[in-house]
Amino acid sequence: MNILILGSGGREHSLAWAIKQNPKCDRLIVAPGNAGIAAIAECADFDINDGSYVVTFAEENAVDFVVIGPEAPLAAGVADRLRAAGILTFGPSQLAAQLEASKAFTKEICDACAAPTAAYARFVDAGAAKDYIRAQGAPIVIKADGLAAGKGVIVAMTLDEALNGVDEIFGGAFGAAGTEVVIEEFMEGEEASYFILCDGADILPIGTAQDHKRVFDGDLGPNTGGMGAYSPAPVLTDEIAQKALDQIIRPTVAEMARRGMPYQGVLYAGFMIKDGQPRLVEYNARFGDPECQVLMMRLGAQVLDLLLACAEGRLADARVNWADDHALTVVMAAKGYPGPYSKGSVINGLDGLPETSMEIVFHAGTTEAEGKISATGGRVLNVTARGASLAEAQARAYALVDRIDWPDGFCRRDIGWRAL
Repeated sequence: MNILILGSGGREHSLAWAIKQNPKCDRLIVAPGNAGIAAIAECADFDINDGSYVVTFAEENAVDFVVIGPEAPLAAGVADRLRAAGILTFGPSQLAAQLEASKAFTKEICDACAAPTAAYARFVDAGAAKDYIRAQGAPIVIKADGLAAGKGVIVAMTLDEALNGVDEIFGGAFGAAGTEVVIEEFMEGEEASYFILCDGADILPIGTAQDHKRVFDGDLGPNTGGMGAYSPAPVLTDEIAQKALDQIIRPTVAEMARRGMPYQGVLYAGFMIKDGQPRLVEYNARFGDPECQVLMMRLGAQVLDLLLACAEGRLADARVNWADDHALTVVMAAKGYPGPYSKGSVINGLDGLPETSMEIVFHAGTTEAEGKISATGGRVLNVTARGASLAEAQARAYALVDRIDWPDGFCRRDIGWRAL
């Protein structure tokens, strides 16, 4: 079959890598792709948020199945346009994607289905928001309501940080995402992510992972889109995972169906876990990045079969075949990230690196010109490895990192530290 993946990051490179291994995949196109993706698939450069053009491109190229990677096309309703044209699509509708596109919407859903989450309040006025913060005290969490590329969250440990955070969001630091803020109780515990396929009625858990949001070792510095991840996440035990399914995931999916916006796609649930009890931190309407990379590394070619079962409403009969293994990915980012950083620095040493089922470098923000790979984003490479143990996967990943010659890049050296 002919398959089109929308997106250009490390998530999409890992999806393409896994899907390409399945014999059902005849032709693979990724739009717009990146330098790493171009080595394994055709790349097409067009606006993936333009639903009508995506439909036209899919029809002209006899595309049988579209996999939507990032959140922006989902929020723009691209999945709706594709389904209306009769094209099989993986990714939720515009209405269902509100679970990621609006923090306030997610809180409403949690209230309606009694899913455990942080206490909250929502504001469109900075003065009222600051009054609330002063009454609540710190630590406290301030979130831009809309899509902010994983960066619209301020975990304020002091009152001044919280008040400045309100000014930052309402001052336009996150664009249109910051026209409304959601202020939440600070939850203590350990974070982990759970990935669930949903076909509108049935659900299928497909893995756990733990991301590393802070930019520096020891979980210090500002929040980022993610500096590394590993799977599975030992903190999400079978017992806690079952609680999450029963108390949070299933009630959410049922409430979405009740509202006439059934959820179809991957539901990425971030939990805070304390004393054996999960509470919802956030939902995302797509695979996390860089968590997707470690999931794809562990799942391999069966990913395509699972995504097809989800899109075709066959999850009740689908099964995941897990190896007893671990995967870990290290994000290499441009110096300065998540603040201002320069683009265009050349990355050397990638040519001789292995690309196997045990180790691979997924490209996140790269381009190729005249045979040279250059950095085009903040998070640039995802150095990913598998192992029989997490320690083995970690050692293998950092051995690859040490072979990459990129003076303008940096990475955390402690990915996986909580579990190890």
